[in-house]
Amino acid sequence: MMESRPKKRIKLGELLLEQNAISAAQLEQALGEQKRSGRKLGRVLTDLGILSEDALHQALARHLKLPYVDLRQMTLDPQVVRLLPESHARRFRALVLQSDKRGLLVGMADPSDLLAYDELSKRLKQTPRVAVVSESELLRMLDVVYRRTDEIASLVQEVRDDLRESDIDLEQLSVDDASAEAPVLRLLQSMFFDAVQVGASDIHIEPGDAGLRIRQRIDGVLQEQLLEGSRVAGALVTRLKLMSGLDISEKRLPQDGRFSIKVGDAQLDVRVATMPTQFGESVVLRLLNQSMGLQPLDALGMPEEVQRRFRRLIQRSAGMVLVTGPTGSGKTTTLYSALNLLNRPDTKIITVEDPVEYRLDRITQVQTKTKIGLDFGRVLRSVLRHDPDIIFVGEMRDRETVDIGLRAAITGHLVFSTLHTMSAVATIDRLIDMGAPGYMVAAAVHAVLAQRLVRRICADCSEPYEADEHEIAWLEAQIGDADAARIALRHGAGCSYCNMTGYRGRVAVYELLEIDREQAEAIRHGDLTGFARITAARRDYKPLARSAVEMAERGLTTIAEAIRAVSGVGDDWDNRDAERKDEAELGPERVLSLLA
Repeated sequence: MMESRPKKRIKLGELLLEQNAISAAQLEQALGEQKRSGRKLGRVLTDLGILSEDALHQALARHLKLPYVDLRQMTLDPQVVRLLPESHARRFRALVLQSDKRGLLVGMADPSDLLAYDELSKRLKQTPRVAVVSESELLRMLDVVYRRTDEIASLVQEVRDDLRESDIDLEQLSVDDASAEAPVLRLLQSMFFDAVQVGASDIHIEPGDAGLRIRQRIDGVLQEQLLEGSRVAGALVTRLKLMSGLDISEKRLPQDGRFSIKVGDAQLDVRVATMPTQFGESVVLRLLNQSMGLQPLDALGMPEEVQRRFRRLIQRSAGMVLVTGPTGSGKTTTLYSALNLLNRPDTKIITVEDPVEYRLDRITQVQTKTKIGLDFGRVLRSVLRHDPDIIFVGEMRDRETVDIGLRAAITGHLVFSTLHTMSAVATIDRLIDMGAPGYMVAAAVHAVLAQRLVRRICADCSEPYEADEHEIAWLEAQIGDADAARIALRHGAGCSYCNMTGYRGRVAVYELLEIDREQAEAIRHGDLTGFARITAARRDYKPLARSAVEMAERGLTTIAEAIRAVSGVGDDWDNRDAERKDEAELGPERVLSLLA
């Protein structure tokens, strides 16, 4: 540990040569690239793969006789970290790691920067001890620890105080009356910045009897912050209604709207849904980050074999390909990636959506408006007269939509759509239940891709673990006792990067069902039990549960997540099968016998 100023700056190349970390030839190569690109030598060495970033900083730590700290192994105290303001932390690439009786321990990416060290000492009002940390890990940690939850709480208090002092309801103010410095606007800004920083997909604003609850959906799971100030919710809802063009005087009925907002470098498309509750209006904001762009199919995490087959299916000139799963399972993202791949000058693509989630150049995108009668059925009938090659229907919602989509697929169009079903096999049953004739489903539907999103184990705190009895029993039911016994499982212990959840990010689990001639024949004759049996016997068919197990086996997710993701899969089919059996048994003769 070090109590005084760090040593003066050194030449990194000479230091690495002295420690035999790189060769003279490698240094010469890196210096040439540095001269050409203007980047720092350390960055050039890591980008060229000559030296890992950890090895680079460890060499620097040895020379300076300072400890090297792996931030991935640390759990930081937010109050200690915030002893150094975020602006200084980012400017000087420094982070307060620890506070004890010896003083403060500060991690620096470049401890030889004497100016930064002196400025930190002035700001912290003491001479800190210094440790070397990886710059990339430090930048990642800055995004984690400098969240805006405290700022949100502070601004809620400010808005509450402002309401109490002035006793003026902000709902009476017009847009022009609101200053850019108004606390409620700064509260909204902080909420949006924090949501973007942690990758939240939704923000829930829920008024209660005692205060205000703000929840963010991160990786599919809600994380909440409970705040005092029940009247703050009303001010927030009013401002959001004004931003999305909704009626601020209507509090008795649900309303839907949208607006776009720029948050730092991110361009957000925000969908607003309000609902009257016992304690005021509740609002849910769905955040669509238009700046992130569409992910290519390669980046979706599809297994290589599934991706190869899916690519072949979407290259066909006609037929229907369905992507199924519950809300929030990534169906639209998958189909948009497919559309982006097929988006060529010689291909006419028309989409019918509610709402349009991503804007794509060259593609004709139509948003339905049920209030004026512009529903899916009406738009689809018009679409067929616009000479499309590919049609994307946002969702198969009713019999009319299903009928038009199936007919379009039979008459030479490639049709993509989504459906809310639990599995690929159950999708065929759902289409028939919606009134589609079996012969038309058999002729039109070429494939069904069912998918779920499971939380990914945090790479920074991943560790082996032993499954409990429930998990072992589930595994054995899926893959047998022998295979279940040999699987090495992992989970996340919890760290600062994942907010102590053990998870960071999500990955999709897929089940791809291609309809062959034998399956189509069973569908045509209404033999759905036979269809399910034929499907289960196919070698290229892998159920969702098995795909989820493979994800856990590869250490990408946990068995608990796999169980959560596929729970209920097959239940709808089993229940439907039982209903059909009951109906068959309850024929005319059976009815007469019961009446007798």
